[in-house]
Amino acid sequence: MKKTSSSKSHVRDKAKDTNNRQSFSLMYGLSVGHGMKHFGQGALLVMSPSIKATLGLSEVALGGLFSMQTIASGIANIPAGILSDIYRKRIALILFSSMVLVALGYLILGISSWYWMTVSAVTLLGFGTSLWHAPAFGTLAARYPERKGLALAAHLSGAQVGNTISPIIIGFLLGGTILGWKFGGWDWQFIAMGLSIPMLITGLSVLIFFRSAGVEVKENPSFSVYIIGAKALVTNFRILGMVFLGACRGAVHTAFQIFLVLHMKEVLDYSNFAIGLHVALITLAGIVSTPIMGLISDKFGRKPVITIAMGTMSILIFMFMFFDSGLPMTILIALLGVFFFSVMPIITAATMDQVPAGMEGSGTALMFAGLAIIGAISPVFGGFLYEQFLFKGVIVYSTAIATLGTFLSIILPMSKKI
Repeated sequence: MKKTSSSKSHVRDKAKDTNNRQSFSLMYGLSVGHGMKHFGQGALLVMSPSIKATLGLSEVALGGLFSMQTIASGIANIPAGILSDIYRKRIALILFSSMVLVALGYLILGISSWYWMTVSAVTLLGFGTSLWHAPAFGTLAARYPERKGLALAAHLSGAQVGNTISPIIIGFLLGGTILGWKFGGWDWQFIAMGLSIPMLITGLSVLIFFRSAGVEVKENPSFSVYIIGAKALVTNFRILGMVFLGACRGAVHTAFQIFLVLHMKEVLDYSNFAIGLHVALITLAGIVSTPIMGLISDKFGRKPVITIAMGTMSILIFMFMFFDSGLPMTILIALLGVFFFSVMPIITAATMDQVPAGMEGSGTALMFAGLAIIGAISPVFGGFLYEQFLFKGVIVYSTAIATLGTFLSIILPMSKKI
């Protein structure tokens, strides 16, 4: 009997080890895919001054492009959340569809020569990129219930690698003076068409190698059961408060980053490569700080991490009023990168702490939908302020929103669900 019991225990331990390896493989694989997705998003940001010049756009019209991208992202969260929770064993197919739409968006962007076709392209990009979030974040939250902070932070670290590499490579390909060597560069439309290829390859890779995503769910809920759970989400004021907090961070991100790039291009006359390097700095430090912040939030709680990060962001952004060029600005950008993206997975984890089991996909979708609603307004409003007051107007606006987010992080309850 003892031998049989020991044998069964050994089999259970072996199965557990196998599951852990599979789980880590999924986390790493999805992180790489997330990185590639954000490589594309970072490329669009660096190409935006070239798009503005080619199409003869105003600052508000340029902001409108990013607003349409954000609106599409928000709309995508609705089907993404529903599909991710009802069809948990089809997560790989949903992620594949996400990357196919991103590839198609870049293909259309590459052949576009007029504004509304470009709007259609960035709309597809927004829909495709946002379709990734609910299945990926939801699956990781369900797979790592006790380590949400670390799992989601690791996933975002992959995104930050993409965000860091992308502006450097795209900036180089667009051309400019690079280490004393003048490179004529490629046309942004040619680069956009080329980006569709790695996006499609990424989607196919996920479909082939990560079919196990979602296997932790024994059975899919019925639609009626899902509706009951969804109603509980949208009437939970703790969750809605966290969604608004995430939206504040997103509003700062969309406005500040877009017009920082425009400030460097049009006011400081930086080369495309120099702009790419500076944009990379926004995410470079976050590659290291994000998983560290995730671990700390798992051990000591979400609130202190979020409050310190949002408060520090407020101070650093305001300091751009006095240091908006040269080496001081470069240092500020690097310091801001420690917190700028890193706080987002902690806010998401704090939201997931309140979400019932089996509703992780919709919880993630609700978070990113809130980000999209407020984030859609932010670039247009930022464009108006930039036209009137240049970059300093955007700095004041971004500081105000970051300060509001800091205040919300203090008053919102963030205890884990029982």
